[in-house]
Amino acid sequence: MTPREAALDVLIQIDPSQKVAAMAQLWSMANTHPWKSDELSQRIHSTHADAVCQVPGRPIRPQLVAPGAVPTRSPFTVEGRAALIHAICHIEFNAINLALDAVWRYPNMPESYYTDWLRVAFEESTHFAMLRAHLQQMPHPTGDTWDYGDFTAHDGLWAMCEKTADDITARMALVPRTLEARGLDATPIIQKKLARIDTPDAHSAIAILDVILRDEIGHVAIGNHWYHVLCESAGLDPVAHYQVLVERHDAPQLKPPFNETARKKAGFTEIELNYLMGLPPRG
Repeated sequence: MTPREAALDVLIQIDPSQKVAAMAQLWSMANTHPWKSDELSQRIHSTHADAVCQVPGRPIRPQLVAPGAVPTRSPFTVEGRAALIHAICHIEFNAINLALDAVWRYPNMPESYYTDWLRVAFEESTHFAMLRAHLQQMPHPTGDTWDYGDFTAHDGLWAMCEKTADDITARMALVPRTLEARGLDATPIIQKKLARIDTPDAHSAIAILDVILRDEIGHVAIGNHWYHVLCESAGLDPVAHYQVLVERHDAPQLKPPFNETARKKAGFTEIELNYLMGLPPRG
């Protein structure tokens, strides 16, 4: 089995716990059994035809609704904080699938591309596991246990994954460096809100978000790197082509505030940041 086939096998796992365990095994395998890029065959499309129909594998719950139909809850209530952690948990579960999809869907990329995205998938799986464990330990008004699936969620991340399925450059542009990069902007804002609550579960959540923000900077950096590699190989200007891709795939127009420090660490250039903020080039 090639790494791409193995990634698809994890991607179609339905049970979240099994997906996390399978991802840990795959990452361990990738680190102990190096492969060469000529082993990344395209036969996955014929041998896994039935499995492709099941992409991505996910549980029946949470119920998926339109983004605007997800209720807004105050984090200053126990249920509101649980809903907040659940929302981030859902993002991280989707992020596992997004990274695995980037591995299996696109053939003939350098070996380092597959290693990069397997690393992302593994780290996203650890984020999901941490958040789910935290959710299960949070206070519940009835004494029950919260779990992933208890609240509704939306499918915005995976919808963009499907829109960019046939264009790896668009995938790198619009998933890791657009939608996932919003996490770099949103995380400090969420942490500030949690700091005002001053409860044990809020402090624990802040610490988990510190880990996630650190790792997500690296994940967005990987998306930036491969986007620029692909643009360079095709003779495309990365800033101009980004706008083309945003319009072609109806991606959201990003609005401030932007976490400039985190975005710079993740590889966004000064020109790209100015573009996002609608500013002329500095200097």
